[in-house]
Amino acid sequence: MKSNGVAEKQVEEKSTGRARGIDRVIALMEHLHSRRVPTRIADIARDTGTPRSTMYELVNTLVEARWLELRDGDGTVYFGPAMHYYGSDYLDSVDLIRKARVEVAHIAETVGETAQFCTLEGDKYLVVLNEPGRRMFRISSEIGIKVPIPWTASGRLLVDHLSADEILRFIPPEDFILPDGRRIAEDGFLEDIRRARTQGYVRTTALVDRFTTCLAAPVRDPAGRCIATICFVVPADTTEEAQQAMIDTLKASAERLSPGR
Repeated sequence: MKSNGVAEKQVEEKSTGRARGIDRVIALMEHLHSRRVPTRIADIARDTGTPRSTMYELVNTLVEARWLELRDGDGTVYFGPAMHYYGSDYLDSVDLIRKARVEVAHIAETVGETAQFCTLEGDKYLVVLNEPGRRMFRISSEIGIKVPIPWTASGRLLVDHLSADEILRFIPPEDFILPDGRRIAEDGFLEDIRRARTQGYVRTTALVDRFTTCLAAPVRDPAGRCIATICFVVPADTTEEAQQAMIDTLKASAERLSPGR
């Protein structure tokens, strides 16, 4: 019995160590993704709470696998080519995203403004695809960065299947505070959502950026739930006529992307 107990403990410790190693790889990847620039290995170790020797060992293994690559001979590391291939494989495997890539590129080229395809991840909004427009001064959001739902036009559509109480329970209270300290009124936010259900689109201006307007239309599943959005990000001084034309373009595009509708 004693020997069995020792063996079980050794297996448990080995499994725990393996899990801890996986957790550290995940923390490393999340750290690079959040910083979005090559980063010194020592800084990654410090910021993730990983022993420096362990971090160097992990990085060496991931460099060999081409998940990471060393940059510029200055001790920094960033995502390697294998990550691009894996990401491309994922995008090609998801039917909606594959179609959205074509659609976003098409409307950005046709209209000349930045177009995006967005979804929810947990209780945050996420840009999945971003296609810059033709204008020299481009407005865009970073792909894969989580943003509070109330800060965006798309967010108002992505939660429109929930009741008012469910929405307020779902969104953290601090997410109603904009980067400059302004607070989005909950009643006004809920009214935006109700209006969006009727209009079939959302328009917001001067939320995160005072000089930007976002126009968004819902991509809905066969049951009518908004599963994604397609949107334009344009200068706030864009004429009303031009914005209305863009809204029509977005609604038509969203209808084409909505599965089974």
